[in-house]
Amino acid sequence: MNRNILIAIVGVLAIGLGAFVLTGSSSDPVSPVNAQTVEASDIDTSGVVEMFVGDADAPITLIEYASFTCPHCASFHANAYKNLKKDYVDTGKVKFVFREVYFDRYGLWAGMVARCGGGERYFGIVDLIFEHQREWTQGEPAQIAINLRKFGKQAGLDDATLDACLTDGEKAAALTAVYQTNATADGIRSTPSLVINGTLHQNMSYDELKKVLDAEL
Repeated sequence: MNRNILIAIVGVLAIGLGAFVLTGSSSDPVSPVNAQTVEASDIDTSGVVEMFVGDADAPITLIEYASFTCPHCASFHANAYKNLKKDYVDTGKVKFVFREVYFDRYGLWAGMVARCGGGERYFGIVDLIFEHQREWTQGEPAQIAINLRKFGKQAGLDDATLDACLTDGEKAAALTAVYQTNATADGIRSTPSLVINGTLHQNMSYDELKKVLDAEL
């Protein structure tokens, strides 16, 4: 998909969701109204924060590219990631960077909710999104939007804060521009993908991941 066209579509998705958030409409929150094509270079991405856990100066930087609607990504977080965090992140060996991939509108909505609470709440909301992936992705778009809001509420966010996050079309465009730039630079074609000290790896078991990480230490 053309990058400029994708950014235009993402802006529409955010606007449509925002209309649902404010009106409580039971119809599909996505609307083609007010679509505009925006050059990627014109998008202000300065407000998009790189989300990571671990020592910023760790000898290994591991970047995971993941989609919130990807079952394999949910499986990675339920299994390999927990061991990775305990054995490598919490011990100062790995800086773990999480980069969102937006294959669909629901993944974008999930990312906007996860980022709504800032860095302090981000990974807690991410855990909830992946843990309950099978439940929140079911139903009509309006119901999915409601499901995602529940995770924000569980993290202590109020309705006004969530409304502001989910109606921010500029933030949606910025998130997508950053995703496109990073994914293109790292050659991302599927999720989950891991970039370990600059080298791209596909999804792997934890035992395989340990071998790669230990070779970098």
